[in-house]
Amino acid sequence: MSDIINPVFRGRIIRLDTETVTLPNGVPVELEIVRHPGGAAIVAVDEHNMVNLLRQYRHAAGGWLWELPAGKLEPGEPPEKTAIRELEEEAGLRASRWETLGKLISTPGFCDEVIHLFLAQGLTEVPPQPEEHELFEVHRIPLTVALGQIQDGTIYDAKTMLGLMLAARRLGLYRDSCDSGT
Repeated sequence: MSDIINPVFRGRIIRLDTETVTLPNGVPVELEIVRHPGGAAIVAVDEHNMVNLLRQYRHAAGGWLWELPAGKLEPGEPPEKTAIRELEEEAGLRASRWETLGKLISTPGFCDEVIHLFLAQGLTEVPPQPEEHELFEVHRIPLTVALGQIQDGTIYDAKTMLGLMLAARRLGLYRDSCDSGT
């Protein structure tokens, strides 16, 4: 719990605060915390195990990245609704079946962003509606190929890596040492 919160910056998406806190061991520290509303990311897989990925330009990351369709939670919006909206806007898809895959905290050392991961199936196409500030291409590739791209370093966005692996495991296409009981 914060003892003192000092607002530093408030932007369109994030807020930056410095917070003076006392850690559970009694040590007082001053931290810089980025406050983010959170997001939802979608692993959209069709009946042929093809997954939808975006090749998206991300200036902060230095160029083009492979990512899942994803977006920021709007105030008061549940993650499921964000996922439905973002899948339609970015990938031009609507899903009839949804499953929660879990959530991740992206950078817990300085940011409170939580990303909710979803598996979407039963896909039908709808007109995409990308936002003006977004620059991306939509690609459909075999999920097994995408898993290989994690291994070879082509895909290195954390939410995408985890989402693909969790979806593949849920679909029985990915096994790890946890599955064998060792």
